[in-house]
Amino acid sequence: MANYCRRLNSSFIINQRYSLICSIKHVSTSFQPKNATEYCMDLVRRYDFENFLCSLLLPSNIRSTAFAIRAFNIEIAQVRDVVTNRDIGRMRMQFWRDALENIYKDNPPQQPVALELHRVLRKDKLTKRWFNRMIDCRETYLNDRGFENVQLMEDYGENSVASVHYLILESAGIKNIHADHVASHLGKSQGIMVTIRGTPFNVSRNRVYLPMDLMIKHGVSQEDILRRKSDQKVKDLVYDIACVANQHLKLARSFKKELPKESRVIFLPAIACHSYLRQLETYQFDIFHPHLQRRNSWLPFSLFWNKFRRHF
Repeated sequence: MANYCRRLNSSFIINQRYSLICSIKHVSTSFQPKNATEYCMDLVRRYDFENFLCSLLLPSNIRSTAFAIRAFNIEIAQVRDVVTNRDIGRMRMQFWRDALENIYKDNPPQQPVALELHRVLRKDKLTKRWFNRMIDCRETYLNDRGFENVQLMEDYGENSVASVHYLILESAGIKNIHADHVASHLGKSQGIMVTIRGTPFNVSRNRVYLPMDLMIKHGVSQEDILRRKSDQKVKDLVYDIACVANQHLKLARSFKKELPKESRVIFLPAIACHSYLRQLETYQFDIFHPHLQRRNSWLPFSLFWNKFRRHF
């Protein structure tokens, strides 16, 4: 009987993995958005693939809401990369502030993400403050200034990433102080991880966002980063930054036993974050190593397996 159950579980996992792979292949090759819901899903797939995978594994009752929230985050995150003038960037941020006000007044602009947010807000009561906090955070860094210290980098993760988790928790109807703590620490860890991983791209745009206090500590100049140096002092700098991300990730996971079981799947992005930090260690904290810019082909399997285990 025990052997039969193990075979049954194994068959279930294989079938679920196959279904996930098929769905990923479908949206990656032949997916054409037909409405606002599909537009948001496709936007997240193209620009935030790891969180796209995580969102696919969410319960069906909150999945579309999560995609709408993440699509909104992508829209405001991309402002800096699509404008050449800060004033135009501020105008686009103001557009989203106004759009948000109108969405909550049942008068959304005819823009796919705004329309989808309006649709999900009719069934989910989401706090407008979290959306505004995301906009304020992104607007702060339109001037291309790096983080003055680690604290500001942590605040960036709290405001830009943790806010997404708070909103998804709200959509699931989860009100739990431990879940909020996990969202906060995971948001900070992800924010730091994205800053590290995005360094090669930002360098190509002549931008450096690594914290100045740690750069001074290790004797690393912005010019060193812009020249893509990978000497030991740069690796030591990246190690220190990665340690802060890893500390927040460990703190997030330390609350696992106190969490409502249904909330754990919301924190699957922790798996992707841990995967990158482990790869970074493997390549000796060389942020310019080409392998660190590749997608992790095992991530879909890892995410599904951890969902099955109720782990993050």
